[in-house]
Amino acid sequence: MKIVQCWDDGIVADIKLIEILRRYDAKATFNLNARLHEGDRGNGWTFKETEVLRLAKGELCSIYEGFTIANHSFSHPHLEQLPLDEAKSEIIDNRKILQDIFGQPIKGFAYPFGSYDESVIEIIKSAGHSYARTVKNITPSFPPKDPFEFHPSCHFLSKDFWSIYDASKESGVFYFWGHSYEMINQEMWTDFEGNIKKMNDDSDSEWADLEKLF
Repeated sequence: MKIVQCWDDGIVADIKLIEILRRYDAKATFNLNARLHEGDRGNGWTFKETEVLRLAKGELCSIYEGFTIANHSFSHPHLEQLPLDEAKSEIIDNRKILQDIFGQPIKGFAYPFGSYDESVIEIIKSAGHSYARTVKNITPSFPPKDPFEFHPSCHFLSKDFWSIYDASKESGVFYFWGHSYEMINQEMWTDFEGNIKKMNDDSDSEWADLEKLF
């Protein structure tokens, strides 16, 4: 079975996440919003009494080196609520900027807030993406009926994570997603690393690049 994962929003906790992923040679895709990365770390908020900061623009390349980058829109709006020209700019401009920053093709897209409509899908298709991820979790997740409504298997904190993992072996793909800021204490980080190790040790599974599924 192929294991694919993606993480949203480009925040400082990704540094700790990536340290764990590198220990197990685990592949991952990171969905970024270029507008929200500035000269210094910032554009933050509080999640369950824990401060969340976005990474500085100048550190993105070094932190995400070796990982796949995907489009998450320029500034993380509800795209379907924007005038069509603004939605196009959010999608197309962000893709171009990310390609310039990272020097890699940007093929994937993750819907901000998981929200979209047919007009948004058409923009994403015409912009050159190969898939777009929602936040609706289903089993099996692959192959999707429509790659531009690509529903993952589960969130990484799902209480049914391992039962979904086992059920996904029949389809051959297990796809989980999340935000690293959701791990708010060391116990959660330890549990997460244990999950990564357990998947890594499974001889029936292997890490895979999400975009290469298409």
